[in-house]
Amino acid sequence: MDLSDLRREYTKGGLRRADLPEQPMELFESWMQQAKDSGIVDPTAMVVATVDENGQPFQRIVLLKRFDDHGFVFFTNLESRKAQHIKQNAKVSLLFPWHPLERQVAITGAAEPLSTTEVMKYFLTRPKDSQIAAWVSAQSSKLSARQALEAKFNEMKAKFSKGEVPLPKFWGGYRISPESIEFWQGGEKRLHDRFLYSRISDGWEIDRLAP
Repeated sequence: MDLSDLRREYTKGGLRRADLPEQPMELFESWMQQAKDSGIVDPTAMVVATVDENGQPFQRIVLLKRFDDHGFVFFTNLESRKAQHIKQNAKVSLLFPWHPLERQVAITGAAEPLSTTEVMKYFLTRPKDSQIAAWVSAQSSKLSARQALEAKFNEMKAKFSKGEVPLPKFWGGYRISPESIEFWQGGEKRLHDRFLYSRISDGWEIDRLAP
């Protein structure tokens, strides 16, 4: 299939250095709010890239659950493939692909495990079926059939039918402390606007990048 003629112009706006705040999280919060307000499906969806012991990159989409000046937070099975990669190499990258707004945000940084208190606080906010699902899925492991997964879910649902679902010891989360945050805004004639915030000792350095 030849896709070389599939293209469009990016016309939704530009990004200028004079309009950038000195702190990248301020701009990220503004863009996230605009993504939410625009009606984009899953505006918190982000690609998380990790690398295995052989240097092979892997990517998957997870949902951002919280962010502040300290970083970006997501939750996962601590025995999953991504968690095993992070245990070996904590350096990861994140990507928010907000296509309808002709925007991307790319982040590099290091992943730190969250405390049990932080994980429990979030776990208790999840719907009960989602809490049970955390017990059921040995994430990234091979399955003989979907029926096995559904049977395990029904088994655990019966087990936890009364009272609260306890936090699995193998379920947790990470905070990505950013070292760089790049904001990309599509532009006409492929002259996109890209600005890179790089962490320095006393704050952030801002550079315009060629498209």
